[in-house]
Amino acid sequence: MGGQNTALLAQSYCDWWSLAGVDALVGEAPAGWLTPPAANDAATKARPVAPAEAEPPPLPAALQRQAPADVPETKGPVEMPADWSAFQSWLAEHPDVPGSQWDARRVLPVGDPGAPLMLLTAWPEIDDQRDGALFAGPAGQLLDAMLHAIGTTRGECYLASLAVTRPPGGRCDAADVEALDRLLWHHLTLARPGRLLLIGGDIVRMAAGLALPDARGRLLEINHQGGKMAAVAVASPAMLLARPAHKAAAWDSLKLFNRGR
Repeated sequence: MGGQNTALLAQSYCDWWSLAGVDALVGEAPAGWLTPPAANDAATKARPVAPAEAEPPPLPAALQRQAPADVPETKGPVEMPADWSAFQSWLAEHPDVPGSQWDARRVLPVGDPGAPLMLLTAWPEIDDQRDGALFAGPAGQLLDAMLHAIGTTRGECYLASLAVTRPPGGRCDAADVEALDRLLWHHLTLARPGRLLLIGGDIVRMAAGLALPDARGRLLEINHQGGKMAAVAVASPAMLLARPAHKAAAWDSLKLFNRGR
């Protein structure tokens, strides 16, 4: 009875190992299951090894990484002509003129350097841009009356806008203002006017560093090239037409030019 039970137990063990996948002897010596197998020297010798100096084959053209394009050098400040005639031609034609980027048609200065009075605004008005001339339309007629009141005409003056085109909405960003500032002082250096009439709040801020209400009724001194230039500030004629109440303040400023005559 005992031998029969032993045989049944042995058969049970064999069945269990068979179900576990062990159906053959694995040897008497212990095996290092976690030890990497030794290299097969014969197989290693038989496998060809590429020479170290050999280059890999090129990738297909579609997969090759393109070399980065050359990064353009950052542009420095725009060079402006030092000669009057060349400067006027540059304003009319050169693509790098600050303030020429906003419209295809440029509104150019009129008059000669050294004029007794220079009329300077920041950029053309809407009518000026349309007609291609500064102080056009009804605003120009009002300006002519203002000049007549102080004993001069626009033909005796030098008329210019700092920017030769009008920015969208009459406003420009800080980078454009910086470029226009360089153009302002270069333009004044070449124009050499006797006096300066600043027309509109934008040019007053750029040339005198003042808001228009703070500059009205004052004889301003513009420090330039080691000297001083007398200037007065008025609102633009277009604004005076829209707000006639400001005409009195403009007249008070213009009268300052008559002092000392």
